[in-house]
Amino acid sequence: MKRRLMPKVLRNTLLSFRDVLATAGPFAFLTVILLVVAYWFLDPTPPRKVVLATGVEQGAYAEFGKRYAEYLKGYGIQVELRPTHGAAENLKLLRDPNSGVDIAFTQGGAGDSRKNAAANALADEDLNSLGSLFFEPVWLFYREDSAQRLLKGAPLTSLAQLQGWKVDAGARGSGVPNLMRKMLEANRIEASTMTLLHDEQTDAVVKFLGGETDAIVFASAPEALMVQMLLQTPGVKLFDFAQADAYSRRFAFLTPVTLPRGVVDLAGDVPASDVRLIAPTATLVAREDLHPALVQLFVQAAAKIHSPAGWFQRKGDFPNARGTERPLAPEAQRFYTSGSPLLQRYLPFWLANLIDRMWVVLVSIVAILIPLSRVVPPLYQFRIRSRIFRWYGQLRAVEDAQGIRPTDELRKELDGIESRVGNVTVPLSYADELYSLRSHINMVRRRLDAAGQDPTG
Repeated sequence: MKRRLMPKVLRNTLLSFRDVLATAGPFAFLTVILLVVAYWFLDPTPPRKVVLATGVEQGAYAEFGKRYAEYLKGYGIQVELRPTHGAAENLKLLRDPNSGVDIAFTQGGAGDSRKNAAANALADEDLNSLGSLFFEPVWLFYREDSAQRLLKGAPLTSLAQLQGWKVDAGARGSGVPNLMRKMLEANRIEASTMTLLHDEQTDAVVKFLGGETDAIVFASAPEALMVQMLLQTPGVKLFDFAQADAYSRRFAFLTPVTLPRGVVDLAGDVPASDVRLIAPTATLVAREDLHPALVQLFVQAAAKIHSPAGWFQRKGDFPNARGTERPLAPEAQRFYTSGSPLLQRYLPFWLANLIDRMWVVLVSIVAILIPLSRVVPPLYQFRIRSRIFRWYGQLRAVEDAQGIRPTDELRKELDGIESRVGNVTVPLSYADELYSLRSHINMVRRRLDAAGQDPTG
C-alpha cells in the first residue's frame, strides 16, 4: 500500500511545486532582472587593483605609499605604487586619463602654475580631494660656511638675502619649484639674481653636502629620511621663517608651524631653539571615477596612518576635510561626518560594501514588487481551479445533449470525462472542488440513467 501511495504523494508534491513555480516564476524572474540591472548600474564591487602615484624614493610620499599598500592589502586590494618626482608630476598624471594613475599624493599650491592654467582648471573638474593628510614644511637648509662667505658674517633672516646664492630649488615635477617661484616673487627677487638648480633629490643632497651648492629646499613631512639626516648634519643650518605668519596670509595654502626645540634630538638639544616654518598641506587627490568603496578604504587608511601625534600636529588633527583646494569626494565627506560605515564594523568589508551600496535600490525594488506580489495568490488559485473548471464545460455539453443525442453515446462520453477527471491532481486545499466535480458527474449520470429508464425519454 505504501509503495503505491508514495509515488502518488510524490507526484502530487511535484505538481504543486510546478504550479507554484509556473505562477511565481515570472515574478521571481522580474526580481532577478531588477537586481542584475541595479548591480550593473551601481557597480558595488570595487576593482582589485589601484594605482597610487607617490614621489621620490626615500621621500615621505614613498614611505606613506607603502603603508597604504599594506593596509589595503588586508582587504584584497593591490596598490601599485608609481614613483614620481613629486606633487606637480602627480597632478599631471591625474589630469591625463591615459596615465593609468587613479589616486596620488599632492601638495598645496603645487599645481598652481601660470602655464596652461585654463586647461589645468578644466582637467581639475574631474579630480576630488580625499582630505588633508599632514603638513609638508618648507625645509630650507643652508651651509654655515656659505652664509659666512656670502653674508660676511650676517645672519640669514630673509629670502631676499639669497641673491647671489646657488640654490637647489627642487626637482622639476615636484611641488617645490612652483612654491619657490611664488615666494621669490613675493619678496621681489628676480630669479636671474640667483643660480637655481633643479636636481633629483639624492643628487641635490650630494652636491649640497659636497659644497657645490649653498642651499637646498625641500617640502616634505619630517618622516623623510633626507630631512632627518640634514637636521642632524654638522655645518648645516635650517632657515627660520620669521615671517611665517605673513606668508600664510599671502598664500592660503600655507600654514605657519613651529619645529619645537629639541624635538629632533632631546639629548643633543636639536634644534637648539624653536624654528618657525611655513607648510603647505599634503592631500590625497583621486580621479572622480575612482570607485567609492576604494575612496572609503583610502580615507580609513589615512585615519590610521596620519592620526598619531607628530612634530607639527597633535593626535587626531589629521586627516581632515579642511584646507583642500579641490572638492571633497562624497564618500570622504561621509567618512569625516559619520566615520566608517556601520556595517563595516560588524561584517566583512566585501559584504558590508555590497549591502551599503545596494540597500537603497533593494528597498526600492521591494516597494515595487510588494504590490505586484498581490497578484500571485489569485493567479495560483486560478491556475489550480482552471484544472477543474474546464471539465464543467464538457459536463454541461453532455447534460444539454440529453434527449437530443442517444443516451448510450452520452454515457460513453461521460465515462471518458470521469476517467480523465480521475487523473486530475490538485493540492489538498482544493480537493473539495475536485470532489464537487465528481459529484456533479454522478448527478448527470443519474439523470441519464433516469432518462434511459423513462419510456417516454
